[in-house]
Amino acid sequence: MTSLEERLDRVESHLAIQQLPVRYALAVDARDLDAWTGCFRPDVDMGRHGRGREVLRTHIAPLVRGFYRSVHQICGHRIEFTGRDTATGSVYCRAEHEVGERWIVMAIRYLDEYARVDGEWYFSRRREQHWYASDVTERPQAVGFGSWEGAGEPALPEAFPSWGPFWKES
Repeated sequence: MTSLEERLDRVESHLAIQQLPVRYALAVDARDLDAWTGCFRPDVDMGRHGRGREVLRTHIAPLVRGFYRSVHQICGHRIEFTGRDTATGSVYCRAEHEVGERWIVMAIRYLDEYARVDGEWYFSRRREQHWYASDVTERPQAVGFGSWEGAGEPALPEAFPSWGPFWKES
């Protein structure tokens, strides 16, 4: 059995990690790039672009100029600790974006990696996987699950190992 101190640390860590997607959503919708980048560890790895929050800021600033108003609603959050100072998570989100005359609705799942740095929890990595992106007046199926180029490619159900066997059993 773990000590009371270890259990308390785990509970506090869980609560701190749960706040990250909420802080992220609020920052995106407020266009507060400092708060947004502040959700990520100071040395965030941006791959071929480099490392750090300024590099992240340079990458995200043009993306949020692609839409005017937005609303990101966090729908659920699963967290798994991989170590004392690391965890992974999956977050569901319904996002809405005003893109010109269109109102784009997206169903998103974020695949996250978290790290505690100097006592604070941050995103280490955040990958977006969306199910569809379509104007509120469109059916997602009618537009191939992606009528907004700003959303990228939608995830296919076949990407989940359990999808095929589930349907074969019926």
